[in-house]
Amino acid sequence: MRAPPIHDPAVPPLAGAATETRDTTCYMCACRCGIRVHLRDGEVRYIEGNPDHPLNQGVICAKGSSGIMKQYSPARLTRPLKRKPDSERGDAQFEEIDWDEAFMLLEQRLAKIRATDPKQFALFTGRDQMQALTGLFARQFGTPNYAAHGGFCSVNMAAGMIYTIGGSFWEFGGPDLDRAKLFVMIGTAEDHHSNPMKIALAKFKRKGGRFISINPVRSGYSAIADEWVPIKPGTDGALLLALIHEMIALGLYDRDFIARYTNAGQLVNQDTASDEFGLMLRNPDGDVVNPLRPHNFYWWDRLTQAPVADHADGADPALLGHFTMPDGTPAVPAFQLLEERVKAYTPEWAADITGIPAATIRRLAHEMGITARDQRIELPIAWTDCWGREHDSVTGNPVAFHAMRGLAAHSNGFHTVRSLAILMSLLGTIDRPGGFRHKAPYPRAVPPNARPPKGPEAVQPDTPLGGAPLGWPESPEDLFVNAQGEPVRIDKGFSWEHPLSAHGLMHNVITNAWRGDPYRIDTLLIFMANMAWNSTMNTSEVRRMLNDKHEDGEYKIPFIVVCDAFQSEMTAFADLVLPDTSYLERHDCMSMLDRPISEFDGPADSVRIPVVPPTGDCKPFQEVLVELATRLKLPAFVHADGSRKYRDYPDFIVNYETAPGSGIGFLAGWRGKGGEKSLRGEPNPNQWEMYAKNNCVFHHRMPPNLQYMRNWNRDYMLWAQQVGLRRDRDPIVIHLYSEFLQRFRLAAEGKGQGKRPPQRLRQRVQTYFDPLPFFYAPLEAQATDTTRYPLNAITQRPMAMYHSWDSQNAWLRQIHTHNYLFVNPQVARAEGIADGGWMWVESPWGRVRCMCRYSQAVEPGTVWTWNAIGKAAGAWHLSPDANESQRGFLLNHLISEELPSRGDAAPLSNSDPITGQAAWYDVRVRIRRADADEPATTWPQFKPMPALPGTAATPRWLAYLAGSKTAGTHR
Repeated sequence: MRAPPIHDPAVPPLAGAATETRDTTCYMCACRCGIRVHLRDGEVRYIEGNPDHPLNQGVICAKGSSGIMKQYSPARLTRPLKRKPDSERGDAQFEEIDWDEAFMLLEQRLAKIRATDPKQFALFTGRDQMQALTGLFARQFGTPNYAAHGGFCSVNMAAGMIYTIGGSFWEFGGPDLDRAKLFVMIGTAEDHHSNPMKIALAKFKRKGGRFISINPVRSGYSAIADEWVPIKPGTDGALLLALIHEMIALGLYDRDFIARYTNAGQLVNQDTASDEFGLMLRNPDGDVVNPLRPHNFYWWDRLTQAPVADHADGADPALLGHFTMPDGTPAVPAFQLLEERVKAYTPEWAADITGIPAATIRRLAHEMGITARDQRIELPIAWTDCWGREHDSVTGNPVAFHAMRGLAAHSNGFHTVRSLAILMSLLGTIDRPGGFRHKAPYPRAVPPNARPPKGPEAVQPDTPLGGAPLGWPESPEDLFVNAQGEPVRIDKGFSWEHPLSAHGLMHNVITNAWRGDPYRIDTLLIFMANMAWNSTMNTSEVRRMLNDKHEDGEYKIPFIVVCDAFQSEMTAFADLVLPDTSYLERHDCMSMLDRPISEFDGPADSVRIPVVPPTGDCKPFQEVLVELATRLKLPAFVHADGSRKYRDYPDFIVNYETAPGSGIGFLAGWRGKGGEKSLRGEPNPNQWEMYAKNNCVFHHRMPPNLQYMRNWNRDYMLWAQQVGLRRDRDPIVIHLYSEFLQRFRLAAEGKGQGKRPPQRLRQRVQTYFDPLPFFYAPLEAQATDTTRYPLNAITQRPMAMYHSWDSQNAWLRQIHTHNYLFVNPQVARAEGIADGGWMWVESPWGRVRCMCRYSQAVEPGTVWTWNAIGKAAGAWHLSPDANESQRGFLLNHLISEELPSRGDAAPLSNSDPITGQAAWYDVRVRIRRADADEPATTWPQFKPMPALPGTAATPRWLAYLAGSKTAGTHR
């Protein structure tokens, strides 16, 4: 006889139970989908997608639905903790303290630093979504040593595109798959943009769109591509330059588009003796338009065969040719230089580098160009451009691209991404139907107006920085260096080593601070960044640095504060642990000042509101920052008399304005005293409540005539300026040729006046600050014996887990309880390695032991694995013998944060020399079979981490059974 079910679904689960549903925003990855959380008697029972949310439209993934297991994870930190005086960092020996003591410790220490040398305090954050607040705190404190995770993630994607087209993929733009006919995804892992991408791809495929994936690995999105084009990692730039070569050689570029909307026709000074060689020639009598970025350029008019002001009525710019100006200056259109640059970048040349046959490259270029030219879209939307020309319709060339970290995380990534942006521009796809579409607050000026501080004089005791600690340099004068040209920031951001480091270099902070290069710091505050494990390179050595001491017994990094919601590998090295809340326990905002969730049709932002009370005595980090800022009397957080300005974080979000009376704050919706205004208006005391009643999201839909061609749309520019999305209202011309890069090269060549790079860096700057993209092998590969280390090794996030957050999630662990190294069967068999067998993977920097998995879905020269599945024993409150630590491994042990030193030269970061993007996809490895008598466990192994005070008992299982949450405890 079959046993009756534990629960009869036909009857109420608990008589008299109080049930409710609350809307908020997911935080199981960076996608920020709308969710509905179902509660019973105050306990989370079920999480579903919100069908009324514009981003995910009700769709939810495995991560999102398993947020319930994150909420009730035994790894949750619930009390402030202080390292025991007689213990060592890394031993995870802590004692509980209360928040009063924690705040007192921080207030006393930070007040002393601020009153003496503010740069002795460094604040670096991981995948947080409130960088406008953390950046404001750093600026008000007066420290330049602040950055978020972007330099370790995809700053090349942001910088390469923003310095070219004024916008970028991810939050700030993406492919218009509703109207595209051809979609090319390159260097994109399966978790990027997650639910919205899955929704869009499903519609695209059903409508008959063609999907091409260019990637070393065929997983995730690539698995449903109509064509997979395997490519060697770090060679995407060669492919893109060969595609550009073919576009120009075949005449498949959109001439009308690039002539009017790019700087292709602008004349470039070719007088090699001039201090302005390689810069755009400017008409002294022309219309400047915007003094910040003058527009008084020249075209060579094909009709009159004479120089004219660019965009002069009736003029048609020459794109090719060599000309002489009336004063005798030789000049060429920028497009001529591009054509000359790519002449040698043939498909045959690229085939040897990328592993893609020349015939395939030609076919791809032909398909892109023909689709863009012959399947043009026309929408009956009238609009007027910034030069006053009226257009009866909006047209589009329906070829869309999407790219992410696979292009960015290489030391040649900036020029690779520039190449992609130029290819998209040549096809005429920028902010047009079926191509790339901007999302507010982009497009912005090339580059955006924010500049980093200019020199050490910007850092003064008890004084805020004059500007944000991060920014977008446009000339050497914007660099943050001292009189000798040496860096002022601890990560060497915005220095001659990495001038355009818009997101900072998080991956070098610990190494530089440990070495005291360029100086030592006192206090390092880390939020939501597992920098003792997967959020660093050279993991084993970085762990040693965190614990290293001077001869007098003092730590080389004196004081480390870690704020996190979970017991990570990093918390073991903290002197002070601040327990953060979960995303279901706090107020939070995805702000227009930061990283909103805008749609193509208009600005959108969203919030999180608490659906359950905080666990134990944890506090949201936002609340901690507002409290600390108030105690330290940072000017933006107190009144003139030093009294408290904001009651708490929610009050701060409602009442903070970017400038007194600006009407611009963190949230764009329901502004004005009664919530009657949008985007700009007085603070509304009921703003949070109004978001809560509207699915926690605000979405402003622009009229159709503002939704396209926004780089050059006159009415959009006027509107964007009025609502505060842009400071200016002049056109944002696409930079096929970048005179901003040329300015740095000229400085390295000793031309003009102003800042100069140190002698040791001049050749580096001259080489890499090329105004046109070029291909070079990744810097680590250039310094590696690639015969000895023949394989590329990469790591990517799986769809079901996000960084290290979810390896302690009871549901998601069933999907990824450990990881393998995926190897092409031919390569593995050649080394005698069996499918599922143990193997060694070695790089010039280290080695790991792991398990092999055969895969035909990886190109033969590449091996790869999932990121952050492998754990240190005992971390994340997993038992020391958990699969994650015994069978899982971390590839980061094989990756160095610095390039090999040459002679007595100072070490250089293993990063893109332009942006400082961490080159963690550049490592080369070799593989061999593990000996039969070796332990069947991964290596390296570390001393098991004990459970931290305040965490729950380690469960063997966690389940929902018969209507109640039940845990089985490991004893």
